[in-house]
Amino acid sequence: MGAVRALLVLSAVAFCAYSLVSQWEETTQALARMSWTALVGAFLAGVGGLVAWMLGWRVFLAGLGSPLPLVAASRLSFISGLGKYVPGKVWALVTQMELGRRYRIPRIRNISSSLLAIASTTASGLAVAAVTLPLTSPQATADFWWLFLLAPVLLACLHPRIVTWGIDLLLKIARRPPLEHPVSLGVTLRAVAWEVVGWALFGLHTWLIADAAGGDGHGLPLLATGAYALAFTTGFLVFIAPNGLGAREAVIVLTLSPALPPGAPLVVALVSRVLLTLADLACAALAFAAGHGDGNEVTPHRLEGDRQPIKERS
Repeated sequence: MGAVRALLVLSAVAFCAYSLVSQWEETTQALARMSWTALVGAFLAGVGGLVAWMLGWRVFLAGLGSPLPLVAASRLSFISGLGKYVPGKVWALVTQMELGRRYRIPRIRNISSSLLAIASTTASGLAVAAVTLPLTSPQATADFWWLFLLAPVLLACLHPRIVTWGIDLLLKIARRPPLEHPVSLGVTLRAVAWEVVGWALFGLHTWLIADAAGGDGHGLPLLATGAYALAFTTGFLVFIAPNGLGAREAVIVLTLSPALPPGAPLVVALVSRVLLTLADLACAALAFAAGHGDGNEVTPHRLEGDRQPIKERS
């Protein structure tokens, strides 16, 4: 199965590279207008956001019974995460299933942890948008007042019983067995806490770019955070678009337009896309280098019968 894993990863890297090249001319013009300090800071904030989300998923996986060492979790999350650049939303999950065989993670547990992370990230992202956008400006309040009303509903939907019911329903539709046991409230709160840290870091990423593009005002940090949370969630829900391409940019332009000079919101969207793509590649490369040659390959017949995780070899 090594050839399958290699093909999945190489395909994801190819689409990721295409995402960069296809927008390179417009983005280089945008980059020329910004300071390197802001760009480096935005890149590092993006990396931090990705790490925080990986840690949230790792909490869910451990709560389901498969704790992983940090390097193994990073390798599994960041390398499979490149699959989001392939059109369709299934390739990141398929790649994660294949890479998860190295660490004897049962498929249903691997799938369930990903679905839990997706559900809680989406709900917490919409909640972040609901809390931040209506508080930033009269224009944002007029446009996004309905999000404020959704905030308590979205937060209630993060309760383990509700999330578990939703995951079990999806698994039933896919003709898969239900979760072995629901995650606890403590596990959910720890995972969501990491996800909120991730949203804050992605907000910082967006604010640094927006500020460098000419944005101002005391509400800009909150507006940037809410704009990215809403844009990312919208892009994720557009199933066909690779990594929300197009949809995410449209929402960022719409949301940031009241606070930025004409043309600047599109610059923010393009620069953010390129910096976060580079952050994805950097995290995947570092995770691959850190875990390369750990020797934890297992055979399929052992995987199905072994529900205990294995430790990485030093």
